[in-house]
Amino acid sequence: MATMELDQLAALAQRVIEGQAIGGEQALALLDTPDERLLDLLAAAYKIRRFHFGNKVKLNMIVNAKSGLCAEDCGYCSQSIVSEAPIEKYALLERDQLVEGAQEALRRKAGTYCIVMSGRKPSKHELDEVVDAVKEIRATTTLKICTSLGLITSEDAERLAEAGVHRFNHNLNTSENRYAEICHTHTYDNRVASIEHVKHAGMSPCSGLIVGMGETPQDVVDVAFSLRNLKVDSIPVNFLNSIDGTPLAGYSHLNPRYCLKVLAMFRFVNPAKEIRVSGGREVNLRSLQPLALYAANSIFVGDYLTTVGQEPTADWQMIEDLGFEIEESAS
Repeated sequence: MATMELDQLAALAQRVIEGQAIGGEQALALLDTPDERLLDLLAAAYKIRRFHFGNKVKLNMIVNAKSGLCAEDCGYCSQSIVSEAPIEKYALLERDQLVEGAQEALRRKAGTYCIVMSGRKPSKHELDEVVDAVKEIRATTTLKICTSLGLITSEDAERLAEAGVHRFNHNLNTSENRYAEICHTHTYDNRVASIEHVKHAGMSPCSGLIVGMGETPQDVVDVAFSLRNLKVDSIPVNFLNSIDGTPLAGYSHLNPRYCLKVLAMFRFVNPAKEIRVSGGREVNLRSLQPLALYAANSIFVGDYLTTVGQEPTADWQMIEDLGFEIEESAS
């Protein structure tokens, strides 16, 4: 694949802005951009990002509403049944704790509050508690609410939508071809079905991937196009933070430059979608974190599920230093 020059990248970005969808070979060529062309690639991605989102940055905050205790065997996850990671394990938080988490999200200047549970799918009691918490949060704040509760039925999706959940997250995580190498207790098709239930219920679908689990560039491109075909609204791009005690412990083959190329490629393939730099950004992007926001328009603020994130004040400063602006939720 021939390397695209600055003017070619800029021309491709303009065609994307005008509504032309890029193809798989072009996406692979973007991932294959030589390091000396990285800034040219980011400049082109930023042209698309600026057209759709200006210099706004969306902040999202996660609450780990239920930790560990999961019977699934996802190889990357510290909460899975095959993990020996020394994490805190607990059942679903009390309703008032979930509600208080929303206030913390506001203090961190987040516009979206993400309630995340470990496990294959929520029990009836767990769903009832989340629904009641969401209703209370919606009555007292203007926060957008995202839930990530595992596999979801159409009936449960309807209940969450009626309660006021704006968005439901269920990541594809890797390509269809590789899914059985990462997880054996459910399938790629199970995940796609959950996304379709979310869409049918009228919630905004959120789905992304984890980069760095041994996949090829083609696998990464395949996920980008799968998400485009599924018409998801928000795409969290995670970079593997390999955790001791998991099957992928010590598995780390990423460098910051490749991570930036992935984000830029996702912007070209999904130009008008929220692209969120997610788990592992601190350990994989390191000193190049600010450059990610020339392609992405969203980040998580604070900690993740079982790993520590950057201090919110550092994220606020990073955004300010770039000359960008936090897109806050009115409280």
